[in-house]
Amino acid sequence: MKIADMHCDTLLHLYGQGKKTGLRENGCHVDISKMQRADYLIQNFAVFIDAGASGNPFEDAMAVIDRYYQELAANADRIAPVFSWKDIQENQRNGKLCAMLTLEEGAVIKGRLEYLRNFHRLGVRMMTLTWNYENELGVPNLIWKSKGVPALSARNPKGLTSMGIQAVEEMERVGIIPDVSHLSDGGFWDVAKHTRKPFVASHSNAEAVCNVSRNLTDDMIRCLGERGGVMGLNLAAGFLTDPESADPETLLAAAAGHVAHAADVGGVEVCALGSDLDGIGTNPAVPDASFMPRIADALKKKGFHESEIEKVFYKNVLRVYRETLGDVAVHGPKGRE
Repeated sequence: MKIADMHCDTLLHLYGQGKKTGLRENGCHVDISKMQRADYLIQNFAVFIDAGASGNPFEDAMAVIDRYYQELAANADRIAPVFSWKDIQENQRNGKLCAMLTLEEGAVIKGRLEYLRNFHRLGVRMMTLTWNYENELGVPNLIWKSKGVPALSARNPKGLTSMGIQAVEEMERVGIIPDVSHLSDGGFWDVAKHTRKPFVASHSNAEAVCNVSRNLTDDMIRCLGERGGVMGLNLAAGFLTDPESADPETLLAAAAGHVAHAADVGGVEVCALGSDLDGIGTNPAVPDASFMPRIADALKKKGFHESEIEKVFYKNVLRVYRETLGDVAVHGPKGRE
């Protein structure tokens, strides 16, 4: 079964390790060989920037994007970038994996719409408005009890800034999908208010199943479904269940439980995959990308039909991309040096 994964942090590792490793085969959770074994269709590669540690998030993001295109050039026989819906179809015809570039941390645009537009020209097609720090666009759904100690179940009611609202409207205009994972509750509802097309929570689960603020409330899941958006199943053990007592079977059952709850609340069309591989500790149930089909087995045990599992695994995401990216888009560099 084909797989569309809306979020991984593999680029961070490739950039940090320099030429010692590459995308074809590596010791990370995600590489081309592992994706091919699992029958991936498309992987979103996030440019994650820790704005709290970065002296210049914009410059750091540009450096990581350069590494992304270097890797695509080195592996052009197996994987190709996606800028529009037609690229996905073309890559499938050519027997190649699809790669989509995303941003994880709105601070990289430094509150400037011209930077946002240039990221789109470089191939970015999705952006989280925040990570775990307040920035020019909004605030995260993370409240600190004290320095370095998060209140994991506390939810933040603050909304987007005026700049954040402008950015979301411009994202929709140029073709960058707003991603509300990490974003505050108020920010979520501002995105819903100031957009018309589908938006996504690329790597978030159901709060009713596991009470952490990174997961979506039922009202959010219902809204996302009504808008035609999707939420990607995050494989972080602490976002699935109590990680202290979770063996592989428990984790797989919990993952299926999150999908089942989201489907009950927002319809199966709201359910998708957003593994967060290489951004989370190793999940023993799905230790790397090659084990993603285990989730399909867990969904079958939960009572999902094959057609429903296909929607969760790739069809729902492809529908969103078809509706938001269109057939023609500004193309960045096609993996060439």
